[in-house]
Amino acid sequence: MQRNIALLGSTGSIGTNTLDVVRRNPDKFKIISLVAGKNIELLIKQIREFKPQTVVVRDIEDEIKLKKVFKDVDIYSENKNIVKAVVNKDIDTLISAIPGTIPLRATIKSIELNHRICLANKETLVAAGDIINEKLKLSKSELIPIDSEQSAIFQSICGVKKDYIKRIILTASGGPFFKKQKSDFEKITLADALKHPTWNMGKKITVDSATLMNKGLEIIESSYLFGLDGDKIDVVIHPQSIIHSMVEFIDSSVISQMSVPDMRIPILYSLTYPRRVEFNNSIDFNNSGNLEFYNVNRDLFPSIDMAYYVLNHKKNLGIVFNTSNEIAVDYFINKEIKFNEIFKVVSRILYSWKINDIQNIDDVEKEVENVESFTREIIEKGDF
Repeated sequence: MQRNIALLGSTGSIGTNTLDVVRRNPDKFKIISLVAGKNIELLIKQIREFKPQTVVVRDIEDEIKLKKVFKDVDIYSENKNIVKAVVNKDIDTLISAIPGTIPLRATIKSIELNHRICLANKETLVAAGDIINEKLKLSKSELIPIDSEQSAIFQSICGVKKDYIKRIILTASGGPFFKKQKSDFEKITLADALKHPTWNMGKKITVDSATLMNKGLEIIESSYLFGLDGDKIDVVIHPQSIIHSMVEFIDSSVISQMSVPDMRIPILYSLTYPRRVEFNNSIDFNNSGNLEFYNVNRDLFPSIDMAYYVLNHKKNLGIVFNTSNEIAVDYFINKEIKFNEIFKVVSRILYSWKINDIQNIDDVEKEVENVESFTREIIEKGDF
């Protein structure tokens, strides 16, 4: 069976890895739509190679530029038009790899159209997990996680009843700083934060890995993906990133999923599940060295406690946690706040925000807007 794919975020890390998977398996996968941001030169190469029917870009200037080059491609711009990338009748699979809440409406439309949702976007469930899960109940759509940790849990559970699960254990690389002292965090530069020891990712997610905010988001995402409360979700630091996560069952058996840190493996699995397709990048156990595990120092990384606070209350707090972090990281990347101030900004907002119900996507978008505005305001005032 060939999968016909709408790829949201084609020029990012997940997007380029996805296209390599498609490139290696032209008989199994076909690109129907591409959605990208500002890397137009790379997008042009992708359009020429994969010949999509529909393309959506961020800026109208890029839409105009592309229309001059590709006369036979439907090209749109602006986030509101991302949904046009998923409505083609040939599409049966969505890969969501745009960070943030931007792809939410397109994801919901794909669910309504009974597509397979291959999810690399944590924020979809962090911000709108209840809404997404309700939509899934009314659809024939299936949601398969791409993130290596969530894919590992998905594979390790392998259809086992939830009653048999004692806990899931998310592994974290620890980023470059898990052995640092708290006093060192004020001196950490952007260049330091972008030196991830095992993964090659975009700036935002690399900073999130360094703060373990990324792991906090995964804790929340796991609750919605697997229907588990926070007391059944643990985190352990595993610097080698070989064991991607584990599931402990009520008989104390533990099953893990292992592979080299290569995102093409979980991407391929999300597309072929429940089948498997050959991909050669095996672990060399004879030369892999020791596999190490460490406790997470929650004083050093308060992001983990913040995530459990969100899970204890849910409602709108996933939006607050994610959005305030997005804005704080953006200020750090632009060298306007310090590394340790990311934690200060997010905690300042999260623990003081009013808890409200979220009923629909309009509510999500309004809350995102409110949190963005307030986060920028307190950063500009230094009120954190």
